[in-house]
Amino acid sequence: MDRGTGSAAVEGDALGDFRIVSEPYFRPVGNEVALFEAAFASRMPVMLKGPTGCGKTRFVDHMAWRLGRPLITVSCHEDMTASDLVGRYMLDADGTVWHDGPLTLAVRSGAICYLDEIVEARQDTTVVIHSLTDDRRILPLEKKNEVLKAHPDFHLVISYNPGYQSVLKDLKESTKQRFVAIAFSYPEQAVETEIVANEAGVDRPLAQTLVRIGHRARNLKGHGLEEGASTRMLINAGLLARRGIPIDEACEVALVLPITDDPDMRDALKSAVAACI
Repeated sequence: MDRGTGSAAVEGDALGDFRIVSEPYFRPVGNEVALFEAAFASRMPVMLKGPTGCGKTRFVDHMAWRLGRPLITVSCHEDMTASDLVGRYMLDADGTVWHDGPLTLAVRSGAICYLDEIVEARQDTTVVIHSLTDDRRILPLEKKNEVLKAHPDFHLVISYNPGYQSVLKDLKESTKQRFVAIAFSYPEQAVETEIVANEAGVDRPLAQTLVRIGHRARNLKGHGLEEGASTRMLINAGLLARRGIPIDEACEVALVLPITDDPDMRDALKSAVAACI
């Protein structure tokens, strides 16, 4: 097998679309920035664990900007195959040509590869990352009869929501133990208020009201709701309110209707909204 790095001149213009040129807003709530920087310096794969809409993806965007590395994001799904990640031969005007997948592009160029909600992918697909997450740092391209050695700056990051774990949909222990994990959660009210005010562009009193609504909604998790209201949902409600939509209506369309189809649960959420405004 050829154990080369493949195309040496991959970076350049080919990664222009993957570079983050302006700083994404991110409000740290703990030591997550220092932990990620230490993991990157040691080239240790990172797992981000936390509920949906709590800032995991924004954090990766921010860290890619902070570290000056291109970021290649893959939204995982159950139909994703190993070829979708690694690449495949395709026909074009010149005949059969190999096209790198997003993971291979990141490995060649030294980008950060972010596999978002990795448990959505089939387990036989995620196995391809194993050889990249130990001291070998290689990616076998079986269809090319090539073993690709990772660029020194390549870094692998995955995320998932532990609340959606099940016997049939979870990471294998052999996969989990290859990563260092950073836990994410919804921030305390003062910090979340700051985030909502900044992201939605609303004043602090309105942001405080939205955050109170979010905390009341999260208290219903496990009592009819599978997942509480995310920070993202509160920001969406704030964006609507900023455009002149009454806050109760903004919360209904951004929070109540998306989060549940159960009429009783919707009534409970509407009551939570009414109690806060």
